[in-house]
Amino acid sequence: MIRHTVVFKLKHEAGSENEIIFLRAAQKLVEIPSVNNFECLRQVSEKNKYDFGLSMEFTSQEGYQAYNEHPDHLQFVETRWIPEVAEFMEIDYVRYSES
Repeated sequence: MIRHTVVFKLKHEAGSENEIIFLRAAQKLVEIPSVNNFECLRQVSEKNKYDFGLSMEFTSQEGYQAYNEHPDHLQFVETRWIPEVAEFMEIDYVRYSES
């Protein structure tokens, strides 16, 4: 299992219509077939500079790759993410095992 997460700060004013429109568009990523346990999150800690997060899981590397190559994901990145996100950090996790 791969847990794909990204935290980000938008260029839009907090609470603005543009912020809402972006987050609605981001939530449509759940419709990509290999995406599981999708969450769109508001960040509440004062310990970092990001405002939102996206989290999703994939059952395999192949599912994660299919997501990355899916036309809906590519379109979202090109038309929404690149022009509207000011800063971000992406982290992908697999379960830790000592073996």
